[in-house]
Amino acid sequence: MSDAPVLYSVDERVATITLHRPEKLNAWTAAMDGAFRAAVREAGEDPEVRVVVVTGAGRGFCAGADMGLLETLAAQGAPAGLPLQFDFLQALPKPVIAAVNGPAVGLGLILTLHCDLRFASSEARFGTAFAKRGLIAEYGMAWLLPRLIGPANALDLLFSARIVDAAEALRLGLVNQVFPAPTFLFDVMAYARELATAVSPRSLAVMKRQVYEGLAQSFDEASAVAGREMELSLRSEDFREGVAHFLEKRPPSFTGR
Repeated sequence: MSDAPVLYSVDERVATITLHRPEKLNAWTAAMDGAFRAAVREAGEDPEVRVVVVTGAGRGFCAGADMGLLETLAAQGAPAGLPLQFDFLQALPKPVIAAVNGPAVGLGLILTLHCDLRFASSEARFGTAFAKRGLIAEYGMAWLLPRLIGPANALDLLFSARIVDAAEALRLGLVNQVFPAPTFLFDVMAYARELATAVSPRSLAVMKRQVYEGLAQSFDEASAVAGREMELSLRSEDFREGVAHFLEKRPPSFTGR
């Protein structure tokens, strides 16, 4: 088994990025940060990849920043060159799915928030941890979390730093779906493969951009963008294929153009 901090594989147009420090519940290090960014770049540049799944090795997703990293930050009082930003996931023109197989705490929770979709194992757990470390709502969490679960629920999780289980995470809207632990990755991959094969990658890229840009737009601005994008989509190869495969009652063959 590789001792690399991140594993990368592609199967059926789905890239899987696995955080790989299972003995430490995949706690985040500088080496993991660099390897993760490289894997995301590879997935983004590969025309065969249409969906990205991020998960953790072993029984954890990511237990947050490694304590050694936190000790360094506490001593230096500065990030020491480690950016620890995940907004590049939102800029990736492909769906990114967080497959949360176990604890996702602190930085691990932030990583899931920057993914487009969050699927949880029934054994997943979530927590912010920051208030108990003398920290604040880091790396975009104060913007992302209230938009997902509302300000009051966001403040509850931030203030208390309590751990919530998968069922509560689903009730709050923190995750999209919860799957049984024994079939978790199978269920997530089935969803990912459906996106990779049954829908237009061009549509996915445009919709993703519309949603994230729309969060900072007025209704009129978003509607104007939709009008322009609709005109472009009606002239696209994927639109013609979308009509053709439906009429011909066959699986689609989208090109992304």
